[in-house]
Amino acid sequence: MKVTSERRYALFQAARDSDYVKKVHGGYFNVFVKAFAEEGETWDLFRVVEGEFPDMNELHKYDGFVISGSPCDAYGNDYWILKLCFILQTLDAMEKKVLGVCFGHQVLCRALGGKVGKSYSGWDIGIRRVRIVKDLSACRFPGDLTEIPSSLSIIECHQDEVWEVPSGAEVIAFSDKTGVEMFAIGDHILGIQGHPEYTKDILHNLIDRLLNNNSIESAFAENAKVRLEIAEPDRKSWEKICRNFLKGR
Repeated sequence: MKVTSERRYALFQAARDSDYVKKVHGGYFNVFVKAFAEEGETWDLFRVVEGEFPDMNELHKYDGFVISGSPCDAYGNDYWILKLCFILQTLDAMEKKVLGVCFGHQVLCRALGGKVGKSYSGWDIGIRRVRIVKDLSACRFPGDLTEIPSSLSIIECHQDEVWEVPSGAEVIAFSDKTGVEMFAIGDHILGIQGHPEYTKDILHNLIDRLLNNNSIESAFAENAKVRLEIAEPDRKSWEKICRNFLKGR
């Protein structure tokens, strides 16, 4: 989506496109643009996993940034992850809007002083119901939280999690599996552990790939697929939350 506009956003893509996502959706960039972009916006792609980053002198030209999920560990010390952390610290100092999804949620937490690591309870794959915290104090979350249902279902696929949020952050949502499903700092930082951008077919293919590379057991994979068939994520609500955050409304 490349059109002349007043608003400009960037996706930091931290995962390489799978063959399935390329064939069916045209790549993860298109998945995010479809979920979060609106008419009259410019969205730029930076494949940070391959070392593509915006020039530091260009950061001020963007209204917001989104960090995607990744099979990599957010607590890893690959050069591109360390560089991403530095840029996220810079964006935080500039108070630019930054939305982190899954790995993005975790690396955002790490960059700003929080702690992340392996989940003590193992993989979370499927559709998870998360509970929204209503009585927030320091967090200036955009939009009216009272308009958001007390719980929402979201697609999850992770084995790492946030252990401790950064100083000044507030936990916005949690689940019976993960203590920090969402966190925010002021009105410019938002992390979401689940995948508001995912469709069920993307997760279904991802389960097959995790099974094929022996990351998960066959019984676990089959159970995840069964549960996926009988539940639906609240995608419209999540897209609205993300859009409202990025656009500052």
